[in-house]
Amino acid sequence: MKRVTLSGIFSRMMSAQPLVTLAVDIGGTGLKMLCLDAEGKALTERLRVPTPDPPTPGRLLAGLDTLRAKMPAFDRVSVGYPGVIKRGVVLTAANLNPRWIGFPLQSALQKRWKKPVRVANDAAVQGYGAISGRGVEMIITLGTGMGSALYTDGRLCPGLELGHHPWLKKTYEDYLGLRGLKKYGKKKWNKLLRKAVAQTAATFNWDHLYLGGGNTKLVTLQFRPNVTIVSNLDGLLGGVALWRDESQDQPVAGRP
Repeated sequence: MKRVTLSGIFSRMMSAQPLVTLAVDIGGTGLKMLCLDAEGKALTERLRVPTPDPPTPGRLLAGLDTLRAKMPAFDRVSVGYPGVIKRGVVLTAANLNPRWIGFPLQSALQKRWKKPVRVANDAAVQGYGAISGRGVEMIITLGTGMGSALYTDGRLCPGLELGHHPWLKKTYEDYLGLRGLKKYGKKKWNKLLRKAVAQTAATFNWDHLYLGGGNTKLVTLQFRPNVTIVSNLDGLLGGVALWRDESQDQPVAGRP
């Protein structure tokens, strides 16, 4: 029997059209998955299961296997992970489990599923699904933690992790993540969000800011037109952007 190698899969992937991308979103409370066509449009319904507790690599990968078994055939995989990723390796895991630090998520999934895989920060992937690709754009995601990503003309400036930057007396995430929401309540949390939006505008001089994540449903503020609340589905729809450039660390995204 002829052995099927990963390089052979890549070769067939390059020659086959259209390509189907399995988009995976790893969150502190939920694991989501759907299939996308070559243009980033959904081919399936979004499936979700709770993030296992404790969310160790083994337990979480088993949860992803459960979702994958319900998906149709696909050619490649894009993964959004809630932390810093460098060359497919997890560097931080503030809202998951310490066992993730140093874990080679990209190569582990590639070996497990026998498909090409690219992994990036989850906020960065969600931003790819929302940005126009023009000027300086930023996304802040409000969920278990606080994610962030910054783009210039559709190119990601990697490694921002604004949530862990000092702000006021703590960090952005301490105030705007789930812990802050529970501690301060919805009304004060919204006031803190307004201050954070103003601070990021003064710091990064963005042309457009996008707010994403599950807790945007609690936002009661009225913003200027260059601040947009985006669908949580963008965290999956942005997955195709990871394959638009041969450089894994610097894909280009944006609407035509």
